Amino acid sequence: MYNKGLFSDWVPKPVQLLMMVLLLIVVMPLGGVYTGNISFMVGGTGVMQEYFLWANYATTIGMGACMPVVLRMKMRFKVRDKVVILLILLGALSYINATTFEPMIIVMTSLVIGFLKMMITIELFLPLMAMLGGRGIFYGVFYTFVLILNQLAAYYAVEVSVLYNFQQFFILAAVLCFALALLCWVLMHDKYFALKVPLHYIDWLSIILFVSTFMFSAYVFSFGKQQDWLNSDKIINAGIAAFVSFALLSIRQMTLKRPYISFHIFTKSNVLNGLFMLLWLGMFLGTTSIQNIYAVGVLGYDQLTNAKLNLMMTPGLFLAGVVAVFWFKKERPLKMFIFSGFASMTAYAIIMYFSMVLEFNYENWYLPMFLKGYGMCSLFISVWYYTLDKLELNEMLAAIGLVLVWRTFLAVGFFSALFSWFQYQFQVVSLGDLAVYMDGMTITPQTVASNMRSIQLNAIISANKKIFGYLIIAGFGVMLYVITHHFGLKRTEYLRIVRILKGKSVIARRRARERKKLEEDIKGAAGPAL
Repeated sequence: MYNKGLFSDWVPKPVQLLMMVLLLIVVMPLGGVYTGNISFMVGGTGVMQEYFLWANYATTIGMGACMPVVLRMKMRFKVRDKVVILLILLGALSYINATTFEPMIIVMTSLVIGFLKMMITIELFLPLMAMLGGRGIFYGVFYTFVLILNQLAAYYAVEVSVLYNFQQFFILAAVLCFALALLCWVLMHDKYFALKVPLHYIDWLSIILFVSTFMFSAYVFSFGKQQDWLNSDKIINAGIAAFVSFALLSIRQMTLKRPYISFHIFTKSNVLNGLFMLLWLGMFLGTTSIQNIYAVGVLGYDQLTNAKLNLMMTPGLFLAGVVAVFWFKKERPLKMFIFSGFASMTAYAIIMYFSMVLEFNYENWYLPMFLKGYGMCSLFISVWYYTLDKLELNEMLAAIGLVLVWRTFLAVGFFSALFSWFQYQFQVVSLGDLAVYMDGMTITPQTVASNMRSIQLNAIISANKKIFGYLIIAGFGVMLYVITHHFGLKRTEYLRIVRILKGKSVIARRRARERKKLEEDIKGAAGPAL
């Protein structure tokens, strides 16, 4: 009647494992847009790139909105029916993205793609976690696999766009979804996971408020620079709408018997400190925009060469995964693993600070990208594990959507927008400084046009160098925070010392010995009686 697995009993185990890997390879990189081919979409559709940046954020928001209801969705439908229909819908949405030129349609399909793909991935999480034998080891293997997969997908999205056009990659994704739907229909069982649960407990109004909160925020982060921030009525109105939506969402949760999201876990120390560290992880991940400006704008790389830079992170990602598996297998404390991640990110910023020159060899990217890959993967695994540690399943599912959106959208989007604003302001300052030397002796009216490019490039390099300088200072501050944070150990040790000094520890041990002796006496007395 019920079946906890995914596939029919007649399917061999190796085939089941192969199908799960295929599902992960196809579903995990799915999105409304792929960051590598945004420039091709801009050229192909003729609309501003801010719309596609907004669509990219929308996929993450959709995943976060789905997270609190995934378990109920899993138990409501039969596995085969749900997975097959979701794959068909994902394929149809990818086909729509390939054929439309309307940016708002791409934004909305990206949101729905994120929502639907989370329902499929949860089907794969549970058997893989049981197979790998623990949450920490699962994170080590899973995040490494997914992060490497995303780099490969971004690269091939660019390559296909260069060889054909950006539509072809969406069509390829749609075909793969339809093919997997057919395979799942044949191989999966048609039984429920457990006792069927109703869907009417899901508060859809809360989901709408959650989505509106973060979609309006994403609009601010995406269009802020183009609309000139607070000088735009649209940005101000979107900010107000985001705030009002979040206030209504919070009030709504207080009136519900089964709230959609829970704010209770935000009183826990590990959750708050974990969110704080995820914020700084977002700061380092926000440097991608500065790196792209330097690689494409200053060094003159094309989109395919720029995409290859991200592939250089693969050895670092792999090493972080191996270290994570070893770390969790030995059950070592997380402090030094997290510290190594932030130290690696800070080292990446230091190298980039000293690399801001016009003459930078392609081979010189290997070391900073290796460090960035190691830092990103190790922090994704360790900080995520620490943040959600010691939480009950219901608590975790009710809040994981907020944490996911915080890590992948809010922190990254905020710092990307902040760096973009600083980049512009520092360029203006740099041009003002250079203007001191622009007199008739150094630049004549006949040579001003030829010198304009070098003046602009120097301004960009100067701005990037300043930003990386501030990042280094912030990085050392974060490392100091990590090395002094207790991670749950210091407080325990402190309380144990207090108990020993007060004699409570001795009393507790004596009471335990007396209770054990009493239990043995009772057993000894009960044996003859029986």
